[in-house]
Amino acid sequence: MCGICGYISRKNITAEQLKEMNDTMYHRGPDDSGVEIYPASGGYQVGFAQRRLSILDLSALGHQPMHSEDKRISVVYNGEIYNFQELKKELADYPFCSNCDTEVIIAAYLKWGISCIERFNGMFAIALYDRKTQEVCLIRDRVGKKPLYYWYEEGNLVFASELKPIMKCPGFRGEIDRGVLSRYLFQQYINAPESIYKNVYKLEPGAVLQFAKGQVKTWKYWDIKQVYAKAQERPAGSYEEARSELKALLQKAVARRMIADVPLGSFLSGGYDSSLVTAIAQEHSAEPVKTFSIGFHEEKYNEAKYARAVADYLGANHTELYIGEEDMFDLVESIPRYYDEPFADSSQIATMMVSKLAREHVTVALSGDGGDEFFCGYNIYENVAQAQKLDALGGIVHAVCALPGFRQAHIEDRLPFRVRVIAGNREKESKTQFGAGNYIVKARAMVGELPAGETALPVHYLIESGYGVKDWQIRRMLLDMDTYLPGDILCKVDRASMKYSLESRCPILDTDVMEYSYRIPHQYKYAGGDKKHILKDIAYDYIPKELLERPKVGFGVPLDKWLRGPLREQLLDYSSYDYLKKQGIFDAAYVSDMIQSYVRTGDAGPATGANYSKLSWSFFVFQQWYQAYHG
Repeated sequence: MCGICGYISRKNITAEQLKEMNDTMYHRGPDDSGVEIYPASGGYQVGFAQRRLSILDLSALGHQPMHSEDKRISVVYNGEIYNFQELKKELADYPFCSNCDTEVIIAAYLKWGISCIERFNGMFAIALYDRKTQEVCLIRDRVGKKPLYYWYEEGNLVFASELKPIMKCPGFRGEIDRGVLSRYLFQQYINAPESIYKNVYKLEPGAVLQFAKGQVKTWKYWDIKQVYAKAQERPAGSYEEARSELKALLQKAVARRMIADVPLGSFLSGGYDSSLVTAIAQEHSAEPVKTFSIGFHEEKYNEAKYARAVADYLGANHTELYIGEEDMFDLVESIPRYYDEPFADSSQIATMMVSKLAREHVTVALSGDGGDEFFCGYNIYENVAQAQKLDALGGIVHAVCALPGFRQAHIEDRLPFRVRVIAGNREKESKTQFGAGNYIVKARAMVGELPAGETALPVHYLIESGYGVKDWQIRRMLLDMDTYLPGDILCKVDRASMKYSLESRCPILDTDVMEYSYRIPHQYKYAGGDKKHILKDIAYDYIPKELLERPKVGFGVPLDKWLRGPLREQLLDYSSYDYLKKQGIFDAAYVSDMIQSYVRTGDAGPATGANYSKLSWSFFVFQQWYQAYHG
């Protein structure tokens, strides 16, 4: 686990400048660093750099950049290849000199070419330079566990695990892409391939970028739509068969992720996913697994007692920390430093706190991420199923309300909110993303008119028909795997954990588990209204049902209280008409009025206060980020 950066460019970027870029990611890899520059054809130079967090082979043999024995290949890499020992046996003819998975990447590429990535089971962001072909390749893991940005302009390519090294690169102008802002304000994150800057992109999950002779080509080696469709051709058999196979794959996935030369533990919330992962880890450990959870003094948010009960039952070595609002509030200031583009999922704060707690005891932590998206765990999936049943009726209501007499009488505006939502949900490419129409209008209005030639991204992801799935619930799960999971959840955990030089590993996102989940009939996941049914059933093999069955809580942050309290003056400063006019990013008059109204009236109802709170936090986080990097 580490941070990587580098370039292939005709511009003169010195080793010292590359080192400065690399050192902006010190937190990602405090144990070692490497910076090297190589000549390339066509007047190009290749620069590779890495900050290392030592997990496997702690010796100097794991130093990066790493080269093949014949010096043809150079690699910098962030992540873990969990099946590297199995691959190493297939590559026995290569003269290995370390016990690092990095060297396995080099050997695999020399034997199988770029298709070697299809054999890797892990989380990774890889940069590889092949002197024979004079190509630089960037590779990102299947589901986007590890981040990888790139700046491509005028035939030059700069890449990095985070935006900070790219911002530090000589010649980088940092022109904000206003076209992504309304989507960011609504979604609270920026999804691949977009970033906050023009000409800077996130390499999409499961993608390869190839740079040769000044040109960039990208393609997907693992695409959710294709993998899901192929898996559906050979569905799992009986429920018992699917349950048995899934359990075996989860056991193998956890065991793979327990290979480390440093202390390892597990995040434990007391929910199904983290409890199951921890239970399997305990099954594979000769000693009590170290577990970590955060508790809240406010009872309605507190799950620590449930985590403690699960830990006690499993015999884990449990550590918990109770925190209050003040503890969380103290981290608000650090958000832009570690989330170096606007990111407004406020649960990042509690995730940072549990990561800090875990890092005091271990260097690697297992997590339960992915269980909700792959096994139908979110409450939205129930809402989506209900909406599909009512869609035809909604279409009729919409058509009737569009008749001249009804339209003039504004009949639709008088309908109950839920009816209006169903009636207004007519866009076929975003059927599972219904609701919040007033909120969308506000997000767009905040950005205002874009300059000529620039277009705004649609606030929703207009890609649903591409999944070829009639069942809205399955379609929304696939959409979340493509967007919300990598863009929000995995980004949140990566930055929060790496803030403290902690590696987070997600067994449920194991390649074999993900691909097998697509073969499991949906009724095994959502059985008679029981979300994550098959995953829960496996969990009961390890932990009594009464310790796990309860409503989902999640991390709570009192945004409204903060924004209208201790952050009030800062928010008002950020939204003053004069400041916004000078900044030239938002509609100054609209945003100034909106924020002043929010601060004055607060939570005034579902059409105002509730929306204002979320929008105001997204706006606040953007302005906080802007001040940190452009102020």
